[in-house]
Amino acid sequence: MIKRFIIYLLLFPAVVSAQINTERVMAIGRNALYFEDYVLSIQYFNQVVSAKPYLYEPYFFRALAKINLDDYQGAEVDCSAAIDRNPFVVNAYQIRGLSRIKQNKYDGAIEDYTKALSYDPENVGVWHNLALCKISKNDYTGAEHDLSKLIALSPQYTKAYLMRAEVSLKQKDTIRAMKDYDLALTVDKYDADVWSSRASIKLQQGKYKDAEADYDQATYLNTKNSGNYINRALARFHQNKLQGAMEDYDVALDVDPNNFIGHYNRGLLRAQVGDNNRAIDDFNFVIKMEPDNLLAIFNRGILRSQTGDYRGAIKDYTAVIKQHPNFLAGYYNRAEAKRKIGDIKGADLDEFKVMKAQLDKRFGLDKGKKKTKSDKTRKKSDKDMENYGKIVVADDSEAEQKYKSEYRGKVQDKNVEIRLEPMFALTYYEKSSEIKRDLKYHKYIDDLSNSGAVPKRLLITNMEAPLSEKQAKAHFASIDERTSEIVKHPNDATKRFARSLDFYLVQDFTNSIEDLTQAINCNASFFPAYFNRSLIRWKQLEYEKSEEQNEATEAKSGSNKIDIRVPEYNIVKSDLDKVIQLAPDFVYAYYNRGNVLCALKDYRSAIADYDKAISLDPNFAEAYFNRGLTNIFSGNNKKGISDLSKAGELGIVSAYNVIKRFTEQKQ
Repeated sequence: MIKRFIIYLLLFPAVVSAQINTERVMAIGRNALYFEDYVLSIQYFNQVVSAKPYLYEPYFFRALAKINLDDYQGAEVDCSAAIDRNPFVVNAYQIRGLSRIKQNKYDGAIEDYTKALSYDPENVGVWHNLALCKISKNDYTGAEHDLSKLIALSPQYTKAYLMRAEVSLKQKDTIRAMKDYDLALTVDKYDADVWSSRASIKLQQGKYKDAEADYDQATYLNTKNSGNYINRALARFHQNKLQGAMEDYDVALDVDPNNFIGHYNRGLLRAQVGDNNRAIDDFNFVIKMEPDNLLAIFNRGILRSQTGDYRGAIKDYTAVIKQHPNFLAGYYNRAEAKRKIGDIKGADLDEFKVMKAQLDKRFGLDKGKKKTKSDKTRKKSDKDMENYGKIVVADDSEAEQKYKSEYRGKVQDKNVEIRLEPMFALTYYEKSSEIKRDLKYHKYIDDLSNSGAVPKRLLITNMEAPLSEKQAKAHFASIDERTSEIVKHPNDATKRFARSLDFYLVQDFTNSIEDLTQAINCNASFFPAYFNRSLIRWKQLEYEKSEEQNEATEAKSGSNKIDIRVPEYNIVKSDLDKVIQLAPDFVYAYYNRGNVLCALKDYRSAIADYDKAISLDPNFAEAYFNRGLTNIFSGNNKKGISDLSKAGELGIVSAYNVIKRFTEQKQ
């Protein structure tokens, strides 16, 4: 009955808001925020705001959740409310500044960042955003001043060199920009953005071979940036490396299947090498994206004619001529297609139009525009029909967009670092992945799902998905339903387990662990309860570590020394020990225990657990990845790189980045 009352409070906060335990609800909300369950976290923060509207924290953290959901106006309002209640919180100015940037309110953002720096003059993220705001306002002198301060404050921060190079480029000073790109590479040669930025300048300068070499590095370090492949294709095209260029377009379109430039240019190159049917497929895609793209329609017409589809070709040529009645290539090609289908009269009329125009030109009667200097490329916005056969390059505004989008300031962002693949959980929801990996399966878990003991199919995954608002409401309601069932069947372990999953999914870890403990008391051999309890305790430790890290950073001391609580990690490990004892074929317990042992720096034992996991499942990509990193942590780079290579082969693309870093370090 106590738990039923707790759920009543959660479901009807407006009625009894003053009676809720705001500290506990706030903690659950922050927990949900940390694990990127933004919609759910807002529901918890709403309860705290309703109960204690004078506190700044629920407004601030609700703003963080909203900004991650792209509700920039709502985030700004919440940050303002937080600042009204406590004007000394630097992060509130930082997040409000970011939300204002997203609404193009640069003056307001500059005010926020200036105020934040008055409280925290060494905040790298604030200096970064302040400089970008000034670049957006074309205040290059102010931006350069801020960036020089940022570089003096943090000389290892490569983004500052990139931004200062951007300022130089906007002032047409390519030499200074190149110096900053070179400086950035001396600081961090593993930053893909630096390589691609320097390559883009070399591309503009016509240094195609050098640009290709820089894009080689950029694509190696970041395999998910389609723009780098598109640009390397352009560098290769200018060197007549058509096969290499097409390969780059293939990869770019694997990464970004809707890339306009990739499809258009690949269509042109396929046409050049006689791959006409697949070239038509590319132009069909472009025309589906842009039905009025006459250059693509004309190119498709040429290809249709070459493949014998003369009526289709005539239809395309006619669409172009209707909009451009003086486009002679249209009449010439249509005449040829008409003659192929026996329309001699129509062909003669089109040829007469071409001949008349040529005579007018010869005798100076053609008042049309003069042809400009020939080039092999055209801007995407260039709609001149005479340029139908030219390779497309991005407009300048699109090329610059990369810098405008790289604002920083999401306080909950995790450090970008080399880290183990995450723990596996039993849950109902999984993120979709670009790379399809093997479905994780265990017969006992499958039988448990099929038994009806849980309302949805259980998944074994380490890519958990956050709840939607609808799903969150459903699980709050489910908790109440499960409570009624537990009252009737207090000794049923599976009913306790089912409710623990609901609590877990709404980020109420305390009640979830309590249910799992009760499930174990009901049935000591029910290993899924031990498995999920170990996972939740692990997550609690990870969250606590993150909070300590933030506090240490704010205090400017001890930020690199995080206290690992050995006894608490051993409690996590003991639950996994029990799972392995009860279900020695449950491969995910060995994998998770390996992660725990890595946290305890017991690398030898961790490797033994990953060995066992791989022996049970030879295609366990995550186990190869983590064993590879653990071998490297132990000083065995050769074995580590071999495992990482296997992990990459099995679908963990980031393994290749790690391989490059540690291969070069070894050399």
